[in-house]
Amino acid sequence: MSELWSERGRKRRSPLISVLDKMIVLDLAGTLVSVLSVIVVIIVSKRFIKILEKAIEGAVSSETLIHVLGLKMISAAIAFLPAALFMAVLMVVGRMYRDQEMAAVFSAGGSSGIIYRSLYVLVLPLMLISFALSFYTGPWAEATVKELMHEDEKSADIRGIAAGRFSEYQHGDLVFYVEDLTKDGIMHQVFVQHRQGNKVSIFNAESGNLENRPGGLYLVLDNGRRTQGAPGQADYIIEEFVEYAVRLEEKETVLNYDHESIATGKLLESTEVRDIAELQRRFSIPAGVFVLSLLAVPLAQTAPRGGVYGNVLVAFLIYFAYGNFIRVSHSWVVKGQIPVWFGAVWVHVLLMILALILLMRLFGWRYLKESLKGKLGL
Repeated sequence: MSELWSERGRKRRSPLISVLDKMIVLDLAGTLVSVLSVIVVIIVSKRFIKILEKAIEGAVSSETLIHVLGLKMISAAIAFLPAALFMAVLMVVGRMYRDQEMAAVFSAGGSSGIIYRSLYVLVLPLMLISFALSFYTGPWAEATVKELMHEDEKSADIRGIAAGRFSEYQHGDLVFYVEDLTKDGIMHQVFVQHRQGNKVSIFNAESGNLENRPGGLYLVLDNGRRTQGAPGQADYIIEEFVEYAVRLEEKETVLNYDHESIATGKLLESTEVRDIAELQRRFSIPAGVFVLSLLAVPLAQTAPRGGVYGNVLVAFLIYFAYGNFIRVSHSWVVKGQIPVWFGAVWVHVLLMILALILLMRLFGWRYLKESLKGKLGL
């Protein structure tokens, strides 16, 4: 009886998360953050050049530039989360093979199932997080970028004012000349020519600045003179002012959302093939987190003296093929070349089959055959 109680006590005291689980989870989490950070910086830097060119031209403000950079980093982190996790598992498990930690686990009666249990302590919550990010946070980030760029395009004509040169806006109807421009946006010795129909207004002011007031954006001039009239006619109006505000017309632009920025709720209500294909693309991110982590464990097997990155090239080729298959599948679904239901599953099923083959190769065909016979009682 005492032996029975002591056995029950040992079972009760066994922790839900073991020391091995904690070690692998912490190592994997740190590696994942490092790999994902590097990938995001590289991808966003490459894509951000186009937006930076618009900022230099004055089409995007510096405030919008910072917000767009942050939102693009969110979108890139979501898109490349499966790839970063794939590489992180390869590096962590590969290092365990190289340092003979896997040999110690196996000699203590462990197996690949123990490693998978430790990995999925982190991977399963990460799947849920990636699902929320892919279906809700990602579309919100893309839609916000579109809205910010749209708002900046409205006022792009009056952005980029530089001291010491003439600048034309609103198709030549508004001409600025500023002798000096301070860092806080105050213009000194301002000349403005504003054409409205057949009348032209000439402003000379000591200073001026741009202000958002009720009704729109205004150019506020201080201590100056205004001359208005029609060219070729003698009836000019000349007046002096302490403060004069000129309303600047904003460009009429159309806000167009692409499929990546459409809310998931609207896509679920739609029956269009393109919208369904976009839902499948979003689903591929949490599915990729699961399948690629499943594949990475047998792929990370290396010899004790092998390098940590022994199978990185093979892994890169597999992920490159996987990513291309996802894009090709999306294109085939949109064009109607394959059934909609087939486009959602075939790539991930193919990857799972590959993972099972590698696992069978890892354990050995004879071991699996004998294990199967023992379970079936043959």
